[in-house]
Amino acid sequence: MNRPISSSPLPDLPGLSAHWGWLIARGLAAIVFGILAFAMPGITVVTLALVWGAYAIVDGAFALMYGVRGKGSRRWTYILIGVIGVLAGLVAFFWPNETALILVLIIGFWMLGTGIFEIVYAIQYRRAIAHPWAVGISGLLSALVGLFIVVFPGAGALSLIWVIAAYAIIYGILMIVAAFQLRRWRNAHPTP
Repeated sequence: MNRPISSSPLPDLPGLSAHWGWLIARGLAAIVFGILAFAMPGITVVTLALVWGAYAIVDGAFALMYGVRGKGSRRWTYILIGVIGVLAGLVAFFWPNETALILVLIIGFWMLGTGIFEIVYAIQYRRAIAHPWAVGISGLLSALVGLFIVVFPGAGALSLIWVIAAYAIIYGILMIVAAFQLRRWRNAHPTP
């Protein structure tokens, strides 16, 4: 059952749900990244930097597009997440030979920041939509994996690649679930 929207300064659900397709695109991009990382078991950290850099640029671009096209007073958060994603992706993409530790920390902090943003978002919308769990779980997953990577940056490259690949696939699936929840909400609440 859907509950009334609170008076918080978050983007309105009608505006957010109008762009549910962007979440599907972000989810699909994450799944493709995860599959590529699993499909190349001998992947090096440099190759991972290139693949992750491309993913972060695409994900950041989708977040930027939503932030620019979206409505509401909090769309700046999407713009910020988008800019950070594009910049982190460019750093990883254009300087892949930099130390593995820096790459690992970039990925870890990016996942941690994205996760915190999504947890806050899910908590703030918990009364506005019936099932905010998909965004909340994906945020918790992002934050936990990001924290693990930041705390243990010296983990073996192969295990790190598998952790990131598994995270990307699960995260992508949860983003697609959240997108369909937004679409269902939009269909149940047509705009006049």
